[in-house]
Amino acid sequence: MDIMLFHSVYGLRPAVRAAAERFEAAGHRVWLPDLFDGRTFDTVEDGLAYREEVGRDELLKRAVLAAAPYSARGLVFGGFSLGASVAQTLALGDDRARGLLLLHGTSDLAPDATADGLPVQLHVAEPDPFETDDWLSAWYLRMGRTGADVEVYRYPGAGHLYTDPDLPDYDAEAAEATWRTALGFLESL
Repeated sequence: MDIMLFHSVYGLRPAVRAAAERFEAAGHRVWLPDLFDGRTFDTVEDGLAYREEVGRDELLKRAVLAAAPYSARGLVFGGFSLGASVAQTLALGDDRARGLLLLHGTSDLAPDATADGLPVQLHVAEPDPFETDDWLSAWYLRMGRTGADVEVYRYPGAGHLYTDPDLPDYDAEAAEATWRTALGFLESL
């Protein structure tokens, strides 16, 4: 499977590279676009400030340009938090997308979004300050209306970016469960 994997607001950190290595070890090909031009951040606040400086439209443009050379292959789009929102936007705009793997985040959907049969898997903390229960319920219903085939996995007590061992949110048990489930999802596509 060909996977386009987008980083979080912290930038292209070692945890994102480690996830790509896991997927590659399972036989997948992974691309890791750097939407922040080599910049990484130690705090959410610094990363969000940079995101605002660059702007959402520019970040999406960078993501589209990164994916364009590989899109004809039928990509699985994936991402971490901010990167998950980027991946969701691209997957719903690409009728050749083979799947959508969301780690720690979602995004709003255009009213006319369609995703006939697109396999979607979401992994998110419970509770999550960025993905509240009300938001996730509404997101799930809207994704269902697009025609997507959605699975949601919640991890009680984990922090928002619980798969990154270099962050305080890290939860080893939840992270390993996520990787096992995500690898199974990729194998099913």
